[in-house]
Amino acid sequence: MEIKKEINGNTCTLIPEGRIDTLTSGELESAVNEACSEHEKLVLDMAEVDYVSSAGIRVIIQAHQTVGADRFSLKNVSKNVMQLLSMTGFDRVLVFE
Repeated sequence: MEIKKEINGNTCTLIPEGRIDTLTSGELESAVNEACSEHEKLVLDMAEVDYVSSAGIRVIIQAHQTVGADRFSLKNVSKNVMQLLSMTGFDRVLVFE
């Protein structure tokens, strides 16, 4: 998995590409933890993510809890990933741009 990082002021945008599953979620978790320690706001740009497993959802929810609801958001979430977030109820908890 490739994860691009864009910095704009105190906001870090992480742009993962591919699948976020058991094999790749650790890499995203490391990138999220690093970004959380260095920046006030974190955005996950999901434009290049086509699949998220429960391990990926765990990383997303953990980021939401670590950074805080007012400083964490998702953007460009695909229809398939949004359906999964809706089925789990996390669409009512997370912030979307």
